[in-house]
Amino acid sequence: WYDNWDAICPIFKFSSEVRTVIYTTNAIESLNATYRKLNRQRSVFPSDQALLKALYLSTFEATKKWTMPLRNWGRVYGELQIMYEGRLPE
Repeated sequence: WYDNWDAICPIFKFSSEVRTVIYTTNAIESLNATYRKLNRQRSVFPSDQALLKALYLSTFEATKKWTMPLRNWGRVYGELQIMYEGRLPE
């Protein structure tokens, strides 16, 4: 991580609340975790079609979780509005 410090460092300019929202709402990480869980449960699929169907269904189930409200969103959004003045709607 020493070699990649320039890529890691910018996240620390945000408060811990903003970092938590960024980390916990990362849709790609969430989707990858869903796919890993599917792969652990069933490592062999009878056909490519069966694999695609399983991926589709797990993706569909994962998207249902994306509607949950974010913790401390008002405070986080206010901080982001200050940091990115003029780029976020009021």
